[in-house]
Amino acid sequence: MPDNHQPDRGLHLERSGNILIVTLDNPPVNALGLRVRRGLLAALRQAQSEEQIHALLLLGSGKNFAAGADIREFNQPRQPPLLREVCDQIEACTKPVIAAIAGNALGGGLEIAMAAHYRLAVKGSRLGLPEVNLGLLPGAGGSQRSVRLIGAEAALDLMLSGRPLSAEQALELGLVDRLGLDARVDGLVYAHELLADRCGVRRSSELTTWLADSAAQQAALDAACAKLPTQFRGLFSPALIIDCVAAACEQPFAAGCQFEAAQFQRCLASPQHRALLYAFQAERAAAKLPDTTGLAIAAFSQAGVIGGGTMGAGIAVVMLEADLQVTLLERDEPSLAAGLSRVEEFYRQRVSKKRLSATAAAARLAKLRGTTEYRDLATADLVVEAVYEDLAAKQAVFRQLDSHCKPGAILASNTSYLDIAAIAAVTNRPQAVIGLHFFSPAPVMRLLEIVVPPQAAAEVIASAVVLARRLGKVPVRTGICDGFIGNRIMSVYRRAAEAMLEDGASPYQIDTAVREFGFAMGPFQILDVAGGDIAWATRKRRAAQRDPQERYVQIADRLCEQGWFGQKSGRGWYRYEPGSNHGVQDPAVLEIVARERERAGVTPRPFSAEEIVRRYLAAMINEGANLLAEGIALRPLDVDVVLLAGYGFPRYRGGPLYYADKIGLARVLDDITTFAAEDPQFWRPSPLLIRLVEQGQTFASLNAE
Repeated sequence: MPDNHQPDRGLHLERSGNILIVTLDNPPVNALGLRVRRGLLAALRQAQSEEQIHALLLLGSGKNFAAGADIREFNQPRQPPLLREVCDQIEACTKPVIAAIAGNALGGGLEIAMAAHYRLAVKGSRLGLPEVNLGLLPGAGGSQRSVRLIGAEAALDLMLSGRPLSAEQALELGLVDRLGLDARVDGLVYAHELLADRCGVRRSSELTTWLADSAAQQAALDAACAKLPTQFRGLFSPALIIDCVAAACEQPFAAGCQFEAAQFQRCLASPQHRALLYAFQAERAAAKLPDTTGLAIAAFSQAGVIGGGTMGAGIAVVMLEADLQVTLLERDEPSLAAGLSRVEEFYRQRVSKKRLSATAAAARLAKLRGTTEYRDLATADLVVEAVYEDLAAKQAVFRQLDSHCKPGAILASNTSYLDIAAIAAVTNRPQAVIGLHFFSPAPVMRLLEIVVPPQAAAEVIASAVVLARRLGKVPVRTGICDGFIGNRIMSVYRRAAEAMLEDGASPYQIDTAVREFGFAMGPFQILDVAGGDIAWATRKRRAAQRDPQERYVQIADRLCEQGWFGQKSGRGWYRYEPGSNHGVQDPAVLEIVARERERAGVTPRPFSAEEIVRRYLAAMINEGANLLAEGIALRPLDVDVVLLAGYGFPRYRGGPLYYADKIGLARVLDDITTFAAEDPQFWRPSPLLIRLVEQGQTFASLNAE
């Protein structure tokens, strides 16, 4: 049979002797849309009906086997055949079906592979069931087949973590049968070996070895259930995933699949799925490049980092992880040695925790060098400045960079608050200057705010977005204001929390209410982690410009005057035992709070958890609307992505502006109007919020603009 490309089926068929090769071909990721599913069923029928076909080899075109379902179908009526039916037909085939995996086999892609009778994975491929990240669970028999293939413990970890396995890990677990170097070549070899050995079909649904050890399976289920209140707090689908695994251990395959299908439908209809799907799509939209026609996108191979402190060292690590040559510059040799040591310690930790091999760590560190001379940055394609938050200090750095860096190099500042345009103004190349605001710890935090001054060239902006993707970050474009999108919003909801503190709520009550809403930490915990001295320095910097009518709560200043800066000093809003990052409530803090209330003439009143959350979110939502009205943030989804990726907003709630739409903008406006009776200076409704309510519109309506 000649190569038979069938675009209407999203795949093509080819005969190699007695093997029918079925190649999924639905760019860019071979999503399992309707035409692919129909094409697979047609290919199975052909294989079953033609005697000269003895086996099927499933491949994926391009760089993926299949990266899962087509998310464009999620909000549409589901059309048959469902993926579950396709998987059942693959498994029911009377001729051996071999899945040869190269690239990603994720979600439905892995479910298809598990339905095949044999599996080969090319080194470098990734196999996973990440449905939990969208508030879902495998819906095509994945929970049932995975338990029979690798046991309850490994299957639970695969589904609850959402993390993909490497080919080697999959082989070790038994999820695949062998490794290969080329999916097509090695897949054909494997298929011919199976036929020569008369292996026949081997259906995952009929495997029972793992199910025989009921005690081990129950122990895995119990361990997973114990994590629900902590690791999966507030999430809907993890408990249902555990239930599906229990069904796999206790029920026949068909009954387990029926149970799985019902739980999948519950997830599909849940608000959490819709919010998580929005968050996923919002991140993609935020990272989408503007029209790059005719733009010269920079090719990055060498980077410089100015400053070897915690942030600078972290940025250097991020660059090394992206396979860039990195030059770390510090002001003197002792500071440079300390900065290089921070980078080396990061890799020592990764090796000790077995997250990276010693060989791989050494290869990364081989790309790092240190210097105290700006002339050593002459060949860098990009330089990121990460010195302390002082405009004069940063301007001095950029004058040096302007003198020593090559034409075409992008010069970036990691400032959290300062005016990038004022930094760019001291150079002779303001068009090449941009803000790249990383978040701490830089190797972990996903958000990267791309701060765009008016003079920045389109090529520089587009190149920054490309770089962010290469670094594994979620880029969000922001205009210039004090704090940009994230820190400006944070300063406002932190002020709302401080006002509630002075008015009668305790810091521990506020933190608890915010955590119960879904944040990983409350505002006072965050201050202790970040260091109270950082926010204190910002408050002092802004003091001269502060509106005298603005309410200013001084409680945090009193703590800083005591030297209580949080975890690093062993005391902040919480007390910390030596060597521990777990804070305990501190009666001395409550005494300071009480004295400050008395000094300010405040009679404390009680706050409910609901009121705390409503005020906290109203401040967040209102300031997000202000940023949109001022053009600092381009779209509501950009605000949501910043808060999701950088500030711990619960992902299953979609982001503050998405959440505002769901509870109703009129309710948010009513809350702000009510709160304004006690503090009209702070609680001023955003003109955009007022307009949207008057016109019956939502924030979502602005995302399409």
